[in-house]
This record gives sequence, C-alpha cells and structure tokens, in this order.
Amino acid sequence: MRGCFIVALLLLLVFNCQAQTDRKTNWFNSPMDSNYVEDHTEDLTVRLYGSRKYTYFDIVDHGEKSELLYKPNSNMNVGVGFNYKFIGINIGFNLPFINDDDDRYGKTKYLDLQSHLYLRKMVIDFYGQYYKGYYLANPKGTISNYMPADGFPKRPDIYNLDIGASAQYIFNNKRFSYRAAYLQNEYQKKSAGSFMLGGEVFAFMVRGDSSLIPRNMQNENFYDGIHYDKTKVFSLAVNGGYAYTLVFDSHFFITASLSGAVGMNSTRLYFPGGTHTTEMGWQLNTTVRFSAGYNSSKFFAGVHYVDMKTRSETPIQRTYQTFGTGNFRVSIARRFGLKKPLF
Repeated sequence: MRGCFIVALLLLLVFNCQAQTDRKTNWFNSPMDSNYVEDHTEDLTVRLYGSRKYTYFDIVDHGEKSELLYKPNSNMNVGVGFNYKFIGINIGFNLPFINDDDDRYGKTKYLDLQSHLYLRKMVIDFYGQYYKGYYLANPKGTISNYMPADGFPKRPDIYNLDIGASAQYIFNNKRFSYRAAYLQNEYQKKSAGSFMLGGEVFAFMVRGDSSLIPRNMQNENFYDGIHYDKTKVFSLAVNGGYAYTLVFDSHFFITASLSGAVGMNSTRLYFPGGTHTTEMGWQLNTTVRFSAGYNSSKFFAGVHYVDMKTRSETPIQRTYQTFGTGNFRVSIARRFGLKKPLF
C-alpha cells in the first residue's frame, strides 16, 4: 500500500506540473480530429482493474546457446482508479488468498513504481524498481542433476535496483490515441496509426550474496566458466516505432505497437574478492504494447499489456544480459459526464 500512495503522489506532482505547462503552451495537447477520436478528458472516468507487474533478469551466452532466467514472485493486485482532466490515480491492493505461491517460488519483497504517461503528443515511461528474492525459472537442462520434484531453485539473496525513462513523440497525434486504450478517457472511433521517435536511458544493478551463475551449471563453458556476484549497467539509446489501432464494428478495437532502440551501454561485472571489469557494448531495447476490448462514449472493457526489455552486451564475448519488466492489466471503466467542472 505504501508503494501505491507514493505512486499516487508522484503522479499528482507530474500532472500538476504538466497542467501548469499546458496553460502556457499547447505543445503537449494538440487539437484532435473528432472524426477519429472522441475526447472525454473533461468527464470523470472511474475504473476497476486487476493487474500483475513483473520483472525478470536473463543471463545469456548465445555462443553456448544457454541462459539463466531469474524471476521474482510477483503478485496479482486488484484496485480502483480514476482519470479527470490531467489527473490519473490508481490504487491497488494485494489479496493474500490470490497470491499464495510462496512455497513454490519463494518470497519476494518489492517496490515497483512503473508509470506510463500517455500525453496526446507523447508517451513517457518511467521505471523505478526494487525486488529482493528471485527463483531460477529454467533449471531443467541448466543445473546438473536437477530433479523437478526439487522445485524451482530459490535465491532469496538476489536483489535488483533499476531506474529508467523512455519518451516518444507521436507524429499522428490528431488521429491516433494511446489514451483511448490505456487511460480510457478517450474513444478511438476509426482506425488510425502513427510513427514514433524518441530516446531512452536506463540503469540497473543486480546483486547476490554469492555468484549469480550457479557453481553446478550443466554447461561448464557457460560465460567461459567465469562467476560474478554483481552487475551494473548504464545505457543510452535512440528509439523509433509504430503504433496502430484497428477499430471494427465501431466499438471493438485492437491496439498494438512496437518500438526498438539502439544505443551504447557500459556494463560492469563484479567478481568474488572485490575485483571487477567494465566494457562498453551495444544496447538493444524493445517496448511492446498491446490492448484489446470494447470502447464507447460511456463504457470501456479490455486488457492492456506493456513489456520493456533491455539487452546489454557484457565484457565476456558472445554474452549479454537482459533486464525486462512490464505490466498486464484487465480494466472495466465507466465515464460520467459532469454538469459542472470539479476544478
């Protein structure tokens, strides 16, 4: 709950600053083509939702065609939220009777401050996360003498810290709306799409009390037999992509977008004993968004999915690390027209 209130306060601050900006300039909010998009930002949009945020850390040796995939035990939340003008707040609750799989995946403590801001001319993603407590999701064929009856190997000592941001300009902002699918305060009436262009910056750290690469690897040549217990990555990249909403039968829609980014990273590996190595390498990132459902002037029902993946080369040849995160949500929303503005 504490994390939810922090998110709410951050969103209030961001959107309040945005509101002050919009009084002086129309750069973020352009007039829309009403034949394509119906504006409901002056209505009160209220929603019920179920949401699962997730993250993962993948250590890949593509030369040996082998990988280690670590995941935390992420929870399913249910919550309520609303949008009105420039303010959007969601408050989620963890229901213990839904999330009762600690015996299988181990316990995870986390604070996940993902925030996706869908402005009319831009989409901005913020990531700030702390997860402690991971399990190895692919032990079969990776760990020597692994037996399924043993369950997933748990690493309660592994934790990560990450922070990042991505921003993209939406060129066809008069006819294409991300808000319709993800904020439910607009209604996309006709099919339309848009190219996007922007940049992103990410930094993450993953650390364990012992080597992140188990000593009992089936492939002894994995990562040249090198073991490290901590990694730090900082990256800058330029991105571009395309988004499209297909509307059929006036109200049913599918929105999909793919963005790719190319840049450079600095990756540092820390070895037991206190030594480390650092090297620059190529950075390849992707962001996938998908939403589908029903939308009208008053009602919305649908699913939304956002997945962000960063791929960073390491100082060891033919290897890279992938850090990914995302959110899957199911929403039901109702818009209420107001006789008088709330403010």
